[in-house]
This record gives sequence, structure tokens and C-alpha cells, in this order.
Amino acid sequence: MIIFWSATSAALVRWSATVFGWAASVPSAATNSFMEKQLTFAAANHDLDNGENFSPDDHWLAFDMRVGDTAIAGNAVIARVSLANGEMVEVYREPSPQAWGPGLGASCVDVGTGRLAFLRGLSGATAARPYAISRRTGVWVDPEKPNRLHFLDARNVIAPFTPGALRGGTHRHEWSADGEWVGFTYNDALLAEQEARTGERVDLRTVGVAARRATGPLVVPPGPENVSGEMFAAVVVRVVPAPRPGSDEISRAFEDAWVGRNGYQRADGTRQVRARAFLGNVRAPDGREFTEVFVVDLPSRLDEPGDDGPLEGTSSTMPAPPRGTVQRRLTFTADRKYPGVALEPRHWVRSSADGTRIVFLAKDDDGIVQAFLVGPAGGAIRQVTRHASSIQSCARWSPDGGQLLYVCGGVVTICDARPDAATFGRTRALTAPTAAAPECPVWSHDGRTIAFNRRIPQGASTWKQIFVVTP
Repeated sequence: MIIFWSATSAALVRWSATVFGWAASVPSAATNSFMEKQLTFAAANHDLDNGENFSPDDHWLAFDMRVGDTAIAGNAVIARVSLANGEMVEVYREPSPQAWGPGLGASCVDVGTGRLAFLRGLSGATAARPYAISRRTGVWVDPEKPNRLHFLDARNVIAPFTPGALRGGTHRHEWSADGEWVGFTYNDALLAEQEARTGERVDLRTVGVAARRATGPLVVPPGPENVSGEMFAAVVVRVVPAPRPGSDEISRAFEDAWVGRNGYQRADGTRQVRARAFLGNVRAPDGREFTEVFVVDLPSRLDEPGDDGPLEGTSSTMPAPPRGTVQRRLTFTADRKYPGVALEPRHWVRSSADGTRIVFLAKDDDGIVQAFLVGPAGGAIRQVTRHASSIQSCARWSPDGGQLLYVCGGVVTICDARPDAATFGRTRALTAPTAAAPECPVWSHDGRTIAFNRRIPQGASTWKQIFVVTP
């Protein structure tokens, strides 16, 4: 049964739990004491996409419905599902979707208000200028007021450019704990077009943030690909096309996350209130490229230009970081047997809630991908896991910072990550192993529920469904 009803002049769609209700419980192979439940059943993808998916009260899980892992351009729906009964509710539906866009995806919940942020392609997307990584922006919707779209970061691609507005595409928008800032990755549209024209390598991914404006939205001049937004945005990480071998210069900054709920404590006892950890591509002294963990400390305001150029950039240069940003390398792994951070599986660095530890994935001396820790001040890295096979997903922290969550051996797994515990590194399986490994595990705010995706065959297709399990 499908029920249609109207709210705030927008049609919402609710799938009845009598049709798409809970599945029979599946006992875990590890102990037969943990029970997982299938939460979604519709013949569609329900993509958690490694975001913050639980609502503040842990009653709902947000997802997008792209038909494939990279098929954001054609996706038209952001939705959420009730943990209580499997009811699914559309939060936003694109009114005139086409195969080329605008496109929606990668939802992330503001843990304070429940707002859903997600990326959206440009309203004027066409077959000639479709959705692309440099033609998208951040938006948000209040699930209680569905289909009312709000724009986060402003965009101005017509000179003269606007300080606080970017000129490209933002991706994977992550709310700060207080909901006042958003972090994201960034690709510049003007430099992408310059690279396409000249062949010169200038189209470099980097990291940006945006902060709420006390004076109201940032309005930019009208243009077919311009967007006004609620926040003041800035690029905060410097990238260069050809890093000097042996230096800390980077050519690509990506897979970023906030450090701590309230930043981290410096060695002198003062607090760095806001910082983003991220991955950066560097060059070894012999010219080899590999990836290390970095952090950028952020100033309290973003509207003061720094020494590297204008905040808005120029027609041939990237927007420059604001005054007060401090970019630091945390890991130095060139001398390890397998240097650098593992890029498979794709993963985002993650910080414990107290900001003391950042988890990343790297190969051990046997070539197996394990979880490692580093502090926001740098120093020695510490290996946490010692599995016989490689970790297969992002690693996520429990709310109390005591455990890590990830997938290994086709199993949703948790690991003791308390630095001083005698059981540090001890693991526990929560699900039975499956040939198609679970994906995108995420922990609820109260620590009592873990959600994840699993690909389930249904007819001639296979769909990403959402499952939950109790840790």
C-alpha cells in the first residue's frame, strides 16, 4: 500500500510498514546473541553514504536514493526511515529531475536541530552542462517542513567574484556540533575549465568551510550558474599542482572531518575551537606520491584575507585561505614498508568526540589494511586493529570514544579503542559474514544502535537496503 498525503503544499510519500515492515531477525554468527533487522525493503537504493544519518532523537535514519554509487546526477529524492516501524518519508523531491541533473545526494544530519544537509547540482543543469563535481552546492531541508530548500554556500562564477562565495562545487557537507559551521570538499569550476583548455594541472580538490552570517544571506549577482547562500564560505587548505619532494605541500586535500565536538586541547592547555582533519597527497624525496593525514586549524572568522591572495580567488587562481588558518601534517610514513594512508577502501578520517584521537586506515607490514590513530598535534601513530584480512569500510567512533566501528571479513565489527585499556584492540563481530560486505556503518547518538547498508538481490537487480543491529 502507498499512501499519498499533502503537507505544506508539498506531496509526501509514505510507504506503509505493513508492506515494507521489519524483516525477521537474523542472528549473528559470532555469538548468536546479536540480532540484526532489515529496515528498508523497497526495490530502490537507500544509501547512507558515510554521513551522520541518525536524527537527534535516534528515531530516524536519513539516506538518498541514487540508483548507483556514483549516480547522483539522476537522483531526485532525499528521504528518511523510522527505526520504530520502517516507515519511509520523503524529505525533499526534486520537482523536475533529468538524467543530467540537478542531482541530489550525501545527506548529513545536524545533531542539534535535525536539519538535513545534502549536495545538489545547479538548478540550470542541462545536457550540455550537466551535474559535475565543480557544478554543485550545499543545501538543507528541515524534515518537519519538507521540500523547502535552503542554500548553504553561495556561488559566483562571474567576475568580479564575491568574497564569501566560491566558484565551483562543494561536496559531503558536514555540520559542526553547534550547527553554525559546515565543512566540505571543493572543486573549482573556473580552474577545471582552464585545465580542460590548456592541459595545465590546476583542477585540484581541496577543503572548505562555511559559517553562518549574522547579517543574513550572502547575495551574489544574478547568473545562470550563480547561487546566493546563507553562509560565508572559504577555501581553508592550500594545494599546489606539483608538491616539492620531501615537503609538506599537497596536491589534493580530501576525505575531511571535524576534529572533536568542540575542537581539541593544545599542548599548552588552550583550546583550538574549530579544526578539520583531512587526507593530503604529498611527494616523498624520491618523487613517489602517497597520502598523509593533515589538520587545518581554523580562525574564529573567515572574512579576513590571508597572505596567499584574495578569499574569492582570481580568474586563474584558487580562492585563498583566510587569515589565521594553520595547516599541519600529522603523519610521516615515508619510511614505513607501505607508506601513506590506504585509499582502498575509500574512507574519511574521523575524530573521537573529545578531539584527542583521529582514526585512519593504512597497511601494516603484511600489507593488510588496519585502523591507526594519531593525535591532532601529530606524534607517533598507533595501530589499533590486527586483523588477518583488510578492513573494508570507514572506521567510525562510538559516541563515548571508547570503540571503533567498521566492516572486516564481511562482518560489522567493533573494536576497543580505549588507549589505556587492557582490552585495547580487542574486536567483536556484530553480524554474520556475507559475501557482499556491509557498507557505510554508522553509530546512533545514544550508542545503542548501529545502522549499515547491505546489498540485497531482488528480482533481476540488487539494492542497497538499511539494516540495524544492537552493539
